Amino acid sequence: MNSPRTTLYRDKHNAKLMGVCSGIADYTGVDAFWIRLGLVVLTIAALGPVSIAAYFIAGFLLNKKPPHLYRDKTEQKYWQGVRQSPKRTAREIRARFRDIDRRLADVETYYVSSNQRLTAEIEQLR
Repeated sequence: MNSPRTTLYRDKHNAKLMGVCSGIADYTGVDAFWIRLGLVVLTIAALGPVSIAAYFIAGFLLNKKPPHLYRDKTEQKYWQGVRQSPKRTAREIRARFRDIDRRLADVETYYVSSNQRLTAEIEQLR
């Protein structure tokens, strides 16, 4: 999965400092406030210099998020789901296609069974 939509970026549009926390929030689907709060707690509680250094290293290594990566919020939520659980997303897509196929078969059955002229034409072709 080397799609640009499955890559971690810095999100400078929603950034407070370098955009690392907002990029992680965009990647995971978690609100940026909670990512930032977690970084602050981690910095204060245990790994002060390490977490600060990791933040700045990530800030320099990560690419900036492309401006038009997603068309709308629905597409953004979809790709966050793909990144979180690709198998679950594939199952959901298969379930949607099965539902569409079932509904299309129901429409086809209804149309064919209630249209006597079409039924007669089909029978003539046999």
